[in-house]
Amino acid sequence: MTDATAVFDEHRQALLGAAYRVLGTMTDAEDAVQETWLRWAAADHDEVESPRAYLLTAVTRQALNIARAQERRREAYVGPWLPEPVTHAPDTAELAESVSIAMLVVLESLSPAERATFVLHEVFGMPLSEVAETLQKSPAAVRQLAHRAREHVQARRPRQPVDRATHREVTERFLAAASGGSIEGLMGMLAPDVVLYSDGGGLRRAALRPIFGAEKVLRFGLGVMQNPDTPVVLRIGELNGRAALIAVGMDGVDTVATFLLDGGLITEVYVMRNPEKLRHVWIS
Repeated sequence: MTDATAVFDEHRQALLGAAYRVLGTMTDAEDAVQETWLRWAAADHDEVESPRAYLLTAVTRQALNIARAQERRREAYVGPWLPEPVTHAPDTAELAESVSIAMLVVLESLSPAERATFVLHEVFGMPLSEVAETLQKSPAAVRQLAHRAREHVQARRPRQPVDRATHREVTERFLAAASGGSIEGLMGMLAPDVVLYSDGGGLRRAALRPIFGAEKVLRFGLGVMQNPDTPVVLRIGELNGRAALIAVGMDGVDTVATFLLDGGLITEVYVMRNPEKLRHVWIS
């Protein structure tokens, strides 16, 4: 059993990463990994040729079961649903580095089966024949899932992606302009067709629909950051491997905002206010 535990621990970060990409929340991903451990602990390990493939298959099936329950819960969800952000806590640092909020938003727009196919094949390099066995679908059906997912992800990618240093520099300039009240400076960083998505989960003030256009996005964003009823201090943090704005109030993290950049301009803004999804955001 000691050897089995060591093998599982060796692959735990990969399992957590797969489940997080499929589910979009760390809480659900941890549940999927825990269920996978219970199955692994009860398995006949002498019959397992590749522990990595076995565990990735098991955690993906668990994640898809949870995803079906998620779909039912989201029918009653208030406003847009955004993925749960993760900071560089010791147990999630590797994962936080590897998947951005923007990519999670794109993956969320796929069906669960497309999402699982993309994650297993494109991220973890699993052959499509093994993906088909994991999803219990025909090879032809999985090839079609992979094609649709790849095309969709490619279509949503920025035409001119920026590196992490540029992303941080733009985020820092945005914070400086917001702190100094420079509306002109803020407008200059937003693409004319920028879109803002905010997730309050019905627990915090948030827009019930996406907000389009630089002026409207700026008005909403400043309204959240400058609300006298809930005063906050803005700081730069790091979420999912990218610089982000973190608003800290008297009770801890109040709001986080992350950007998608295209050629140095902010094209999408993701504002998380749902306190249930801020549990994995740590401030130093």
